[in-house]
Amino acid sequence: MVSIRSPEQIEVKGHAVFTQYSCCIYRGCNHVTCVCCLCRFERLEVLSVFASTVLVQLGALFILKESVERFMEQPEVHTGRLLVGTFVALFFNLLTLLSVRNKPFSYVSEAASSSWLQEHVADLSRSVCGVVPGLSSILLPRMNPFVLINVCGALSLCITYTLIETNNYNAVDTASAVTIALMTFGTMYPMSVYSGKVLLQTTPSHVIGQLDKLLREVSTLDGVLEVRNEHFWTVGFGSLAGSAHVRIRRDANEQLVLAHVTNRLLPLVSTLTVQIFKDDWTRPLLTSVLAPPPSEGHAHFSDADPLTSTPSKQTPPPEFSFHTPGRNVAPVVFPAPSPHAHRPYAGLGLSYLGVPTAPRPGPGGDNIFTNILLFLYY
Repeated sequence: MVSIRSPEQIEVKGHAVFTQYSCCIYRGCNHVTCVCCLCRFERLEVLSVFASTVLVQLGALFILKESVERFMEQPEVHTGRLLVGTFVALFFNLLTLLSVRNKPFSYVSEAASSSWLQEHVADLSRSVCGVVPGLSSILLPRMNPFVLINVCGALSLCITYTLIETNNYNAVDTASAVTIALMTFGTMYPMSVYSGKVLLQTTPSHVIGQLDKLLREVSTLDGVLEVRNEHFWTVGFGSLAGSAHVRIRRDANEQLVLAHVTNRLLPLVSTLTVQIFKDDWTRPLLTSVLAPPPSEGHAHFSDADPLTSTPSKQTPPPEFSFHTPGRNVAPVVFPAPSPHAHRPYAGLGLSYLGVPTAPRPGPGGDNIFTNILLFLYY
């Protein structure tokens, strides 16, 4: 009878290979540190972690592809010594993870965002720690993703072995392979995203708040006027680099301000470049404003504006502006008012007779005809 290798066996071997590969990477990095301490290999660690997580995700996708093909035609599965191999692989994996301090992977597992498996297990862990408080140091705030994926994979294989041996249910083998592949992909994806952002030299999200607080403290230092053009990025795991321009007062001590700024930022930013420059603001010269007025008969023109030190252009007033006569418009001269200005038709050339005065009556009596004419006139 031909025995078919199940995807679970491929998955167990994949976990073992991944663990050994990560340990070799860490030991190689330590060897480089001992041989050449001056070489900066932070980028090598980041690249190794990124390549490892991507490789595991590709393996999970391969398991998914094989599982889909097995769903179409489910063969008979022979478990053999699957249960023994599961416990042996789990023991060596946990022994390697807990005994060897893999600094790059430990940092990534703590700094990266939680996977969906960690979030679901964290809810269950809070309930368990409420009953058994002693497990809070292991289960809270979240479990180690490598330990969690090994335990969940071993539990899935145990369930598969039990169902196949008792009920001869062969389809559970493929379902278990799909579950393990999805858990592996979901666990490695946040780590690959975080290491990829480090390779792209972005600012970590968990240190943005600390950087803003430190920059506000630097802005309040004595002599500092402004902090601008600040830029911070990650060189390696736990290694942050940055640069900033600091504008200070003209009477401030550059070396003293530089020392204060460096002491504030160095605890968080290991590689720091600070450029200090003094304020170049100067007061405007008012000598031309206080100059004596020009003498009569001579026009006084200034080539520069005394307040801004900018050459000003002397332009004549506009043609139609207030309080200034036009250049091409002749002035209008109005005639002097005449004695008959109050009469409406005086401008038409009509002559007005003077008001006749009443003749004084003679001694002999009143002139009746003259009185009648005066009455008719008025």
